[in-house]
Amino acid sequence: MTKMNQGSITGDQAQKYSGLLQQTHTLRFDERLKKGKAMRESAPRKSHAVWNPPANRPDPIDLLIENSQGRIEHLIPIRYGRMAASPFAFYRGAAAIMASDLSFTPATGQKIVVCGDCHLLNFGGFATAERKLIFDINDFDEVSIAPWEWDLKRLTASFVIAGRANRLKEEDSHEAALLVAQSYRLHMVDYANMPVLQAWYEALDLNEIIDNIQNKQNKQFYTKKLQQATEQGAHEKEFAKLAFVAGDAPHIIDQPPLIFHANDIRDEEHRANVERSIFDYLSSLSPEKRVLLSRYEIVDVALKVVGVGSVGTYCGIALFMSGNGDPLFLQIKQARQSVLEPYAGNTPYQHAGQRVVVGQRLMQAASDMFLGWYTGTGEIHAHFYVRQLRDAKIKPVVEIMGTSELKNYANLCGRALARAHARSADAAVLTGYMGKSTSFEEALADFSVAYANQNELDHAALLEAIRTGRIDAVMDQ
Repeated sequence: MTKMNQGSITGDQAQKYSGLLQQTHTLRFDERLKKGKAMRESAPRKSHAVWNPPANRPDPIDLLIENSQGRIEHLIPIRYGRMAASPFAFYRGAAAIMASDLSFTPATGQKIVVCGDCHLLNFGGFATAERKLIFDINDFDEVSIAPWEWDLKRLTASFVIAGRANRLKEEDSHEAALLVAQSYRLHMVDYANMPVLQAWYEALDLNEIIDNIQNKQNKQFYTKKLQQATEQGAHEKEFAKLAFVAGDAPHIIDQPPLIFHANDIRDEEHRANVERSIFDYLSSLSPEKRVLLSRYEIVDVALKVVGVGSVGTYCGIALFMSGNGDPLFLQIKQARQSVLEPYAGNTPYQHAGQRVVVGQRLMQAASDMFLGWYTGTGEIHAHFYVRQLRDAKIKPVVEIMGTSELKNYANLCGRALARAHARSADAAVLTGYMGKSTSFEEALADFSVAYANQNELDHAALLEAIRTGRIDAVMDQ
């Protein structure tokens, strides 16, 4: 049986992690600003504007194939099919390609905890444990310690790509990217001047954000989504969609190829493996969360294909039931090496699930109370992390955003990313680097246009690889 202390944080790991983050908050404010300004010598702000593919740039399809190694074989064509749908869909699944490309760009040398896959669809609203609705980053599969500007470049480029997908004017897409970086810079100034604890406690109130939406139609749209997300428990809604009751035992409904059972929970060996995994997962939770989860019993587990970049990894849902008959759905996701680690260095955590959980807890204003990790047993001996399945989550509907909506959303994402980065970075140092002028955001906007062009070429290369039979793809119906 797995030991209770599997995956726990050792003092040595914690010390190493802290050392990698270069905390400078005990220095005088002016000294921290100077440290930031000094970084301009190695990476002038305007140098970030350029994207010229290096002569030794790896083939993007080779990188995709390499990134697919170890995934569930029959699901890989679904991943490629989803990425083939458009340049925007391709970008969502191409974090490994951009990680390689970012390693060729100018670097300030300042590493912090970064999201690793920071595009505009990886932000959204969700409920905290106190049932407050906030807006924040919500995907951390690739979280790692890496240059802070990598997150910002991936985010700004995503706005140009999304603007093109929505057929906006090119100058408007360029401006949206600029507004992301500008919002990031200006809000980083705010965090630099806040008391340390106030900056740490900062959260973006979703109700306030929706109340401030100027467009009447959009305000009504998101107000309705907010009501739908909160009027009924998320787990009850998922139970109605995903489960059926046969006798006394509820089961998750098979919906192949996207939801299916690999094994029967009633099989003695499979059940034993599941229970060992739960035991390991519980050891990653705080004691009071273990007490809460002990009020539920697991009744079923199934695999569930999600997203674009995650397709082919082991992702699933576990259904728990209390004695009162109320359900709890937990989402299980395989954690692998971050796409950033080959280029930025490994994190101190040997367990990839722990890397995700620690990174998420550090970057988010408030994290899922069931967030934890474990090592799989039996046939699937891999690293996993666990969280609730859709707890009052509200996703931005980027496809319907016009010019003004996309620009407003750019401001919001830039602010959210600045808040997340200020958790592990010294906001004063980053403020010292970015300065008071618009040079930095202008450079990132120009980079974003150039990289959006690169993304379109890479998407075309994927379509060619599918056409010639180099890779197989299954298109969503």
